[in-house]
Amino acid sequence: MRVVICGGGVIGACTAYFLRRRGIDVTVVERTEVAAAASGKAGGFLARDWCAGTPLDALARRSFALHAQLPEEIAGDWSYRPMSAYNGFVASDDDARRTAPSALPWLSDGVVIARRIGTVETTAIVHPRKFTSAVMNAALAQGAELRAGRVTGIARRADGTRARGVEVDGDVIEADAVVIAMGPWSLLAAQWMSLPAVYGQRSPSIVYDLGADVPADALFLEHEDDAGAVSIEVFPRADGSTHIVALSDIAPLPLDPAAVTPNTDAIARLQIMCERLSPLFRPEKIIARQACFRPVTEDGLPLIGKVPQSEGVYVATGHNVWGILNAPATGEAMAQLIAGDATRVDLSPFDPARLRPLDPSLLQAH
Repeated sequence: MRVVICGGGVIGACTAYFLRRRGIDVTVVERTEVAAAASGKAGGFLARDWCAGTPLDALARRSFALHAQLPEEIAGDWSYRPMSAYNGFVASDDDARRTAPSALPWLSDGVVIARRIGTVETTAIVHPRKFTSAVMNAALAQGAELRAGRVTGIARRADGTRARGVEVDGDVIEADAVVIAMGPWSLLAAQWMSLPAVYGQRSPSIVYDLGADVPADALFLEHEDDAGAVSIEVFPRADGSTHIVALSDIAPLPLDPAAVTPNTDAIARLQIMCERLSPLFRPEKIIARQACFRPVTEDGLPLIGKVPQSEGVYVATGHNVWGILNAPATGEAMAQLIAGDATRVDLSPFDPARLRPLDPSLLQAH
């Protein structure tokens, strides 16, 4: 059996890895580079039970367990480590002078920690680019192929009933099954098949190089300034980098992931917020000012499963903020589904058929 995966992000890499573990031939097609978009610029935070009570719960729990196992199975260091998590708020300048010192000594006075919301048993982190690259390299080491190119369509059998591969820069890569895993760029595939809309939500972030000065504590803080209230998330990683994100917005999705850039005003505002959090967040410590587009769907749940009315075509995208977390279990489930086995996680809540397909004419007009 031969499978072509469209997209070299974390979902594509994990799907390729679990397919190769089953001995299935895999070709991954990527137009830019592995982990070029959100898979390389996300925070990398993992939570075991933060999706409890939602359709994502079983997927998240299985994926959290796989994240803990994969360092024993795959070569490479992607800075996996368990961590604690806290929520709280940043007091105004006037209130900050009246507050006690922060419960976490590396933070500025005025950063109020309300409670612990994750422990080393329930929360962890990875470096997303390093994780995606390591999983892809493991798939390649097991015989998968990575091909540079832009997917321009689905090649079908003469009777039009089933896919026989994908069109890539004028050529056809033959396959028995095709997986669309292009993040928000999966929207382009609605030109070729019946696929629900996938939107891109832009998230700017700043990455600092702080070495070992910041402990393994993720922070989820409410912050208010003259422009309004926002949530800010701080993710210290084991490699010494600290990723800080806030201020998501809606912006046009560039055709090329390499063309994604942050809003300069949002980055400037985020940097001011960071400097209020801790004296460690100095400008000279910044190693990246960046943005990524997170793939989201109409109902907030991912699309994982068979594409309606397109035999032999599958989709795995729309994971929103939980893409890095849920990638291993998604890849495992896709491999099981394509191989014809029962999936370990119930995928029915993520069936693409639950949502109305996008009208291709709207995409062409856009």
